Amino acid sequence: MAEEEQAEVEPKIEKVEFQAKLNGSIADVKGKVSQMPFYTFLEGEGSLDIVRVESRNVRKKPFLFYIITIKPDSLVLTYSIVPGSSDRMRRAVVIKNLASVLSVIADTFTVEEAKFFQYIDSVLDSLINGMSQGYSTLFNKYDAVAAEYAELKKLTSELSVSNKNLTTQTSQLSEENKTLKEQLTSLQTYSDEALMAMAEDWIEVHDSSIDIGEFSKTYKVPEPRVEQILDKMVAAGYIELKG
Repeated sequence: MAEEEQAEVEPKIEKVEFQAKLNGSIADVKGKVSQMPFYTFLEGEGSLDIVRVESRNVRKKPFLFYIITIKPDSLVLTYSIVPGSSDRMRRAVVIKNLASVLSVIADTFTVEEAKFFQYIDSVLDSLINGMSQGYSTLFNKYDAVAAEYAELKKLTSELSVSNKNLTTQTSQLSEENKTLKEQLTSLQTYSDEALMAMAEDWIEVHDSSIDIGEFSKTYKVPEPRVEQILDKMVAAGYIELKG
């Protein structure tokens, strides 16, 4: 058990203090911050701890957290940093959350701006300077990929419009083709009178005879129809059967 306690990893703790002024009461501050989620409160004699526990260890002890201590003339910010994580990034996240709380209680509690802004400047400067060349290269590549994505998105939009136009044109051509086929079919469909006249001409040219198969192939008329027309012509006395 003693060995497990010795092996327990403890977070790094940092603290920063700012001069401030309480323009209302501790109760006013607590009332305003209580509207924000995730915060708990510990009241002391003339002070208020605003606590945010972000994670706990296996023993349920606060591991990643920050505490904003409000006093009549000062503000103390205490926060933990997980071993192996970025100190710079953690400071930036905590100062961002502190700024959110201060914006909510601005009419009740204010910090001395000069040091507060200097601290923010220091945190951001450390964060930016801590970026490796790899990050700079990554950002540049991101910008290039973002620009390429924008161009591809634009091209996709243009192709979509073009495809829509082609679909419309294809539909129109399909309708036109259908109409032409109907017209062609109507031209290839002869009336009985027309077929009888054509048969008479054929018989006259072919020595008073008609080859039904050849006639059908030439004029693209089904053989049964040709036979029907010839029977009609015989019945009407236009032609006679031989032998």
